[in-house]
Amino acid sequence: MDALTETDERHLRRALALATAARDAGDGPFGSLLVAADGRVLAEEANTERTDDDITAHPELKLARWAARHLDTDTAAVATMYTSCQPCGMCASAIERSGLGRVVYALSTEQLARVRPMPPYPPVAYAGPALPDEARLPVEGR
Repeated sequence: MDALTETDERHLRRALALATAARDAGDGPFGSLLVAADGRVLAEEANTERTDDDITAHPELKLARWAARHLDTDTAAVATMYTSCQPCGMCASAIERSGLGRVVYALSTEQLARVRPMPPYPPVAYAGPALPDEARLPVEGR
């Protein structure tokens, strides 16, 4: 990892403050902000899974969706998301699809698991591919 700048550290501390606010509101302790290349804070979010009754209300996902709606490709590519913890798989996929260029996180997934162990999720059974010839038609535009 590249050395963090004072600016990176300042934005990470803001993400941690948002995480504390989320925890104090009864939600998971996670917070994130999106910063433009010129240093302007574009948007901030905190975890609202419990208060919104939405398991997808992670701050990283909310910011990735905001970026996809509000930023052009060039602006997104040079923006940085600062987040209290390493994004989960769901959020990481959304971040990639949104075109954001950089993510800086304060706590890794492994470190988080040691501090706040999570119960394992039950396995999901996937079946497929099924009907691949028919499934190709809408994708191909037929």
